[in-house]
Amino acid sequence: MKVDKKCKGLVTKKFNEFYLVELYKTEISESKNKFLCKIRKSVNFRNQFVFVGDEVIINQIDLKSKTAIIESLVKRKNLLERPSVANISNIYVICSVEEPKLNLSQVNKFLISAEQMGVEVSLVLTKCDLITEQKRLFLIDKFKKWGYKPITLDLNNLDNFKIFLTQLKKKKCSIFMGPSGVGKTTLLNKIIPDLNNTTAPVSSKIKRGKNTTRNVELFSLSSKSYIVDSPGFNIQKLQIDIRELPNLYPEIHRQILNREINCKFRNCLHINDEGCNLNKNFERYTFYEEMIISSKNHHYLIQGD
Repeated sequence: MKVDKKCKGLVTKKFNEFYLVELYKTEISESKNKFLCKIRKSVNFRNQFVFVGDEVIINQIDLKSKTAIIESLVKRKNLLERPSVANISNIYVICSVEEPKLNLSQVNKFLISAEQMGVEVSLVLTKCDLITEQKRLFLIDKFKKWGYKPITLDLNNLDNFKIFLTQLKKKKCSIFMGPSGVGKTTLLNKIIPDLNNTTAPVSSKIKRGKNTTRNVELFSLSSKSYIVDSPGFNIQKLQIDIRELPNLYPEIHRQILNREINCKFRNCLHINDEGCNLNKNFERYTFYEEMIISSKNHHYLIQGD
């Protein structure tokens, strides 16, 4: 049965020339049905590609075969480059406190990389069962001074995980980022049951053999909440105008918002500049100073993986 109607949907997976589009609830769909789609060849998206997380308009909807055609692309809010995911609302930086041991310089780089996306950034500390309660409370206090209220997770406290999951279900589209070995995959497997088996049912429709290789994919957590499964997502390439760097540090940005900073020059970088009155008495100032000094002769920062 084909429906002669245009509907808005969300791209939850992309593989080769096919897209899995989840149709929002409408009069033709009481639940979140997914349709296997191709892009209409005559459509010109102004040299833009369609990515996971994009909202699209589909038509030629076949309710029996669950296929449709992507007609147009809805304007996106943002786009991650690696992995390519659109319309992220929240980034969770995942770091372990032990195995591997917490590296504050590394945590700083991940937080700055996340902050440049202009979305809500949260910090999650895993493997907290490997440290004392005193150390856990110490880390919570430390990162609060950085401008973050860290979520602490461990194998012995399921209550914290339940609180974390409840929080995730209130976010529109979340993604985890962090170094290898910190437990991102373990966490995703706990949040999304049977994660490794989710790709198999699609294979019959595209006439291919079963492929359970995990690519970038969106999974629904609630009626309006999704999480990105992004294997291997480490750190974004940092390419930032150094004049914007102060806004990526909550300790500095807070002073700007509260009008506590009234430097002599508008383009003050807060590094021994004449007339600078930034309160530099915060732990991460040394990281900020290093980033500015290392790039002082450039208009932007480039920090690889």
